[in-house]
Amino acid sequence: MAPIYHLAILSSLLLLSSFSRVASTRKLTALAEQQPLVLKYHNGQLLSGNVTVNLVWYGKFSPIQRSIVVDFLKSLSSAKTPPPSVSSWWRTTEAYEGGPRSVAVGNEVLDENYSLGKSLQTPQVISLASKAGIKNNAVNVVLTSSDVVVDGFCMSRCGTHGAGRSKESKFAYAWVGNSESQCPGQCAWPFHQPIYGPQTPPLVAPNGDVGVDGMVINLATVLAGTVTNPFNNGYYQGPSDAPLEAVSACAGIFGKGSYPGYPGEVLVDKTSGASYNAIGENGRKYLLPAMWDPKTTTCKALV
Repeated sequence: MAPIYHLAILSSLLLLSSFSRVASTRKLTALAEQQPLVLKYHNGQLLSGNVTVNLVWYGKFSPIQRSIVVDFLKSLSSAKTPPPSVSSWWRTTEAYEGGPRSVAVGNEVLDENYSLGKSLQTPQVISLASKAGIKNNAVNVVLTSSDVVVDGFCMSRCGTHGAGRSKESKFAYAWVGNSESQCPGQCAWPFHQPIYGPQTPPLVAPNGDVGVDGMVINLATVLAGTVTNPFNNGYYQGPSDAPLEAVSACAGIFGKGSYPGYPGEVLVDKTSGASYNAIGENGRKYLLPAMWDPKTTTCKALV
């Protein structure tokens, strides 16, 4: 199994930095007042209609941690939750070519014994992704636990998405790591103080797990990027090997009034003090990043 390409999702904490060679999940350096932003459609294949998300859990995750992520994915197409809902955030993808996109959780593979060790390279991540099965209109997501080191993790990326190839066809994959013990200031902001920049107090994670709540932010980023640019010829701005995509183009924005080091005005749970901007299934609350809206050509936050 050989990779076709991969797009890395970065998190940069410098107040002034140039774009790196790979796309950023959440650059804390992003300007709140952006120049006109247009993601060009490059006429390639997108994922639309009924999209299946298969999961490969690599390493140790508790049942509660897995439920936080699965509930988020199920919430993307839920009609049961009140506003501001996770599903209303996801509906912004309907404005992209291909129309509505519903998400269903498919296969789940547990690899708690670290079959490929605790240090992974990109080809190994793609190999793990293939274990969830190769199907059309699906995304195979590899989620690595906090004790797993992945090439580039924390140094240049918090997650990736791209494509691999089996004997039959190419397939879309994504990867996100739990940064809690490795680099929460890079990949779990704003639930942890950043390494660089303004040292404002971190927000309280809505599900009480800094690492997994940070993973949800990065999973939201790579999943939106995957359905709108699965094979490197969909929606993006900039060079194809360093694209700004649906959410990475809006890095660091979670609510109105955001600026470098400040996520913006979000909602606060009166009981727990946790910050959120989206309501999901089973009473879950999440903090989701802004997404670029093709209708307004602006970054759209839920609150």
